[in-house]
Amino acid sequence: MSISQLIWRNLKTNLKNDYLYVFALIFSVALYFAFVTLQYDPAMDEAKGSIKGAAAIRAASILLVAIVAVFLVYANKIFIKRRSKEIGLFQFIGMTKGMVFRIVSAESFLLYFGSLLAGSFLGFSVSRLIMMILFKITGVEEVATLQFSKQAFQQTIAVFAAIYLVIMLLNWLFLKKQTILALFQVVSSTEDKVRKMSIGEVLVGILGLAFILSGYFVSAQLFSGAFSSIEALFLAMVAILALVIAGTYLFYKGSVRFLLNVLRRSKKGHLNLSDVVSLSSLMFRMRSNALLLTIITTVSALAIGLLSLSYISYYSAEQSAADYVAADFSFIDQDEAAAFAEALHAHGIAYREHVHEVLQVEVNIESLVTSSVNLNVDPTRSVFPVISDEGLDGVDIAPGEAMLSGFNDLIQTVMALRSSGPLELIGLQQTTPLHYVGIREEFPVSSYFTSGLPVLIVDEAVFAQLRQDINPDIQYRYSVHAGIDIADASALPQANALFGEMTGQQQNLGMSRLDISASQKLNMGLVMFIVGFLGLAFLITSGCILYFKQMDEGEEERWSYTILRKLGFTPADLLRGIRVKQLFNFGIPLIVGLLHSYFAVQSGWFLFGTELWTPMLVVMVIYTALYSVFGMLSVLHYRKIVKESL
Repeated sequence: MSISQLIWRNLKTNLKNDYLYVFALIFSVALYFAFVTLQYDPAMDEAKGSIKGAAAIRAASILLVAIVAVFLVYANKIFIKRRSKEIGLFQFIGMTKGMVFRIVSAESFLLYFGSLLAGSFLGFSVSRLIMMILFKITGVEEVATLQFSKQAFQQTIAVFAAIYLVIMLLNWLFLKKQTILALFQVVSSTEDKVRKMSIGEVLVGILGLAFILSGYFVSAQLFSGAFSSIEALFLAMVAILALVIAGTYLFYKGSVRFLLNVLRRSKKGHLNLSDVVSLSSLMFRMRSNALLLTIITTVSALAIGLLSLSYISYYSAEQSAADYVAADFSFIDQDEAAAFAEALHAHGIAYREHVHEVLQVEVNIESLVTSSVNLNVDPTRSVFPVISDEGLDGVDIAPGEAMLSGFNDLIQTVMALRSSGPLELIGLQQTTPLHYVGIREEFPVSSYFTSGLPVLIVDEAVFAQLRQDINPDIQYRYSVHAGIDIADASALPQANALFGEMTGQQQNLGMSRLDISASQKLNMGLVMFIVGFLGLAFLITSGCILYFKQMDEGEEERWSYTILRKLGFTPADLLRGIRVKQLFNFGIPLIVGLLHSYFAVQSGWFLFGTELWTPMLVVMVIYTALYSVFGMLSVLHYRKIVKESL
């Protein structure tokens, strides 16, 4: 048999066994090529001037290369170890290490660059679809065209060729330091000796669980008022990160084995075949994979958390815009509001206008604050916007009372208040005591006047008194808020177009709720798009890594399946235990990652939007469904091993 025939035969054999690696490589190349195509596509910077995302796409492509490079290097390490006996046999029959390296390199070259070309073609084919998805998410009115980018193709070839050279260097170093005897004895790094748990391992297991639970507890208290300064918040976040990551490592190092040992002891020695095939294997393998599983779990939690937060912002864009702008169109100059009203009238668009005078008043709310994060705000002399209850629908404030309006989850978390109590309005000459009667969620004026604080609503008589006793030193803003609501929602786009024309003609100080919502969807849509594709790349690569580990372990356990088959156990008997094993192998990192991301998102989601559960659950369900595919593929691979074991 010639060298070329040997290379071709090995290539066909490896392609049958490593089809998932080829798929992951093609997918990674396609994703990278599509990303780079977006980077060089003129539409990214010329779509009505609304997307300036080339820099973000470039940064994402660098992260994508890092993810793919780590995956390819790790996968190659597994494959070269699996072929160690074959390589040792080549040397045993007289081949030099250089000749063996050339054979391995030639096989890898054909497989790698064949996948690279296929991936580039696939990336070109789906680049228009990806562009359409991006435009749809961000709300950009632009036509996505299918065009081949020579720059993107050249960059893709250069990047993946560099990764290939790194892989070949690692292969050469592996071959150079191995003897023929060592090649025949290379096994996976999992534990091959069954031994009892020591007291130290039990303590490590308990400590890992304690670290994770402590991190969760601190994250739940993050914005509860327990940390009253920015420095304390920062230290708490660092502590959460350290506790969770260290706890995750110790969890895989000892906690899993500890919990499974407790479960096995609870059976008092009555273990069935499923217990032997699943639990026993897990107890003596997961410990050695602790670092790998910690990295996969941490990055999975990071991907799920970032995608959840970006989707929360995107999902909450309309409600956030309603909090930011108190009407469809908001003005702080009555002349501009009047001009816009005239334009609406000229085009036959019905509207409703409401005007509020806004005063800036120092307020003493010290007796109302139950907990707060210290943002250098003095609760005894905090400056609040104050308006009259005159003209507010459904609001009637008694002369001696006051109400706060304009609360969302962020404000209530940063500054928790009692439901009632005394407060004082501090004027230039006198102080006016009032009784605080509660919170109203609606935002009566736009955020220009509030700086993130709620608005204080008082009786008209009290408001008139404040107007006479106002402190001019803190009246640094326009004092009138004019809001215009469009009566017919279907006419809102036309009204917004008129507003845009006015904005283009002069230095307009107004705000459009529709524009604010579109801007947030644009920005967060781009972030969600990038994080989503990076998360998808990591999901594919990490799922493949776990799958390859199971392939490796399955080959090592083939002899045990042969013995069990000879003892009379059927493939169905063995597969029941294997399914449980894969449920643990893939399920434990997934569940831990989901828990990490949940507590991370739960601790600060209100900083990003107004809705938590729907966006977070959508992300988690999709991630779980895609991740589960690799577990099912692993079971199918084990089924093949079991059938061939006898």
